[in-house]
Amino acid sequence: MEISGKESGPSVAWVLASLALCMLLPSLGTSIANVALPTLAEALGASFQQAQWIVLAYLLATTALMVSMGRLGDLVGRRRLLMVGIGLFTVGSALCATAPGLGWLIAARGVQGVGAAIMLALTMALVGEAVPTSQTGRAMGLLGTMSAVGTALGPSLGGVLVQQFGWPSIFWVNLPLGGLGLVLAQRCLPADRQPLKADQARFDHLGTVLLAFTLTAYALAMTAGRGRFGLINVALLLTTLGGLGLFVWAEAHAKSPLIRLEKFRDWALSASLAVSALIATVMMATLVVGPFYLAHALGLGAALVGVVLSVGPVVAAFAGVPAGRAVDRFGPHRTSLGGLIGMVLGCLAVCLAPAALGIAGYVIPIALITASYALFQAANNTAVMAQVLPDQRGVISGLLNLSRNLGLITGASVMGAVFATASGTADFRVAHPDAVAMGMRVTFAVAAALVALALAIAFSRSTSARTAAMVG
Repeated sequence: MEISGKESGPSVAWVLASLALCMLLPSLGTSIANVALPTLAEALGASFQQAQWIVLAYLLATTALMVSMGRLGDLVGRRRLLMVGIGLFTVGSALCATAPGLGWLIAARGVQGVGAAIMLALTMALVGEAVPTSQTGRAMGLLGTMSAVGTALGPSLGGVLVQQFGWPSIFWVNLPLGGLGLVLAQRCLPADRQPLKADQARFDHLGTVLLAFTLTAYALAMTAGRGRFGLINVALLLTTLGGLGLFVWAEAHAKSPLIRLEKFRDWALSASLAVSALIATVMMATLVVGPFYLAHALGLGAALVGVVLSVGPVVAAFAGVPAGRAVDRFGPHRTSLGGLIGMVLGCLAVCLAPAALGIAGYVIPIALITASYALFQAANNTAVMAQVLPDQRGVISGLLNLSRNLGLITGASVMGAVFATASGTADFRVAHPDAVAMGMRVTFAVAAALVALALAIAFSRSTSARTAAMVG
C-alpha cells in the first residue's frame, strides 16, 4: 500500500522500520568488511595496501556522491531513487560475494558505495515527508541508533561469518536484508509527488563531477601514506583546493546548481554543518586511539580490547531513541547544547582519569561521550531538517551526512597524527605504556578543545535563532 502523506497509509512504525533498515545497511556495509581484510588479502593474494582499497572504494564512493544523490532524489523522486539505491547495494553485494579477483571486488565495493550514498542521502530527507513533526526527534534518534547498531554488529557478525562460512558470506548476508528493504520501501514510504513541469530543474552534471572529484581528492589526501603526511598528501590537498574553486565557480554560473551557494549565508545551516564535522572528527579519536591505548598502555588482550571497544556503539544504540524523545520534549537547540556539554566533560574525564582506574577510567568517560554524541546528533539533524524546504530535503540531508563523513575522514588522519606525536613514536609495539597513555591524554585534550569550539558555534547558532524568532 502506498501513502501520499503523513496522514494516511501504513503506520508511522512501519515507515520508521523501512527507514531504519535503510540506515542499517550502509553502516553494516562499512564495518563488516574491515574484520575480513586479513582473510581477503590472503584469499585474493593481495598485499595489505591493496586490500585497503576494499574499504577505501566503498568510503570514496559514499563520500563523493552523497550530496549529488540527495539532489537527484529531490528532482526525480526520493522513494524511487531510494529503491534504486537499495537495489544497487544489493546487486553490489552479490557481485562482491562472487568476485573472482581483487579488481572485481574493489569495483563491486564501489557499486555498493553508490547504493549506500543514495540511502544515506535520502533516509533523513524522507523523515520530513513520512513522519509527523511531533515525532521527528524520535525518528532521528532511531536512525542514529540503527547506524550505531550496524557499526557495532559488523565486526562481530563478520567475524562469525568468515570463520564459519568463508569471506563471501559477509556479502551474501546483505541480499535478504536488501530484499526486505525494497519491499518495505515500496509498501510503506510515501509515493513521490509529481512536480509541475514549470518547477522541474535540470540535474547539475558539471557540479556533480567537480564535487565528486574534489571530495575524492580530499579523502585520498587524508588516507594516503598510512599516517605519514608527505608530498603526495600535499599534492592531493592542492588538488582539492583547485577542485573546490572550480566547483564554486560552476555553481555560481549554473542555472540549476547542485548546491545553492547562498544557502551557506544562513548561519544556522552553516553552523550546524561545521559543528557536525567537528564532532565527527572527535568521535574518530575513540576509534583511532582506543585500541592502541587499551592494548599497549593497559596491556589488554585482543579479545578484551574488542569487548571494551564495543561499549561505545552499544551505548549509542541504546541512547538513540531516548535522545530523540529528549529532542521532541526539550527542543533541538537546548538538547544539542546539552549533548555538547556532556562530550566536553567526557573528553576531560579521559584526560584526567588516574591510570590506576584501569578499564573503568576509560570506559565510563567513553560511555558519557557516546551517549552525549547520540543526544547531539539527534538534535542537530532535527534542527537542520526542520527548516528545509521540501524540494531541498535531499541535498541538505546529503550535506549533513557529508559533513559527518568528512569529519570522520579528517579525524582518522589528524587525531591519529596528534596521538603519534604526543606519544613520541610511530611504532606502538615498542612504545612505553606511559608514553601511550600520555598520547591518549593529549589527544583527548585536543578533542575537548574541538568540542568546546563546536559548543561556542552551536551557542551562537542558538542565539541567532532566538533573535530571528523575536524579530519575526
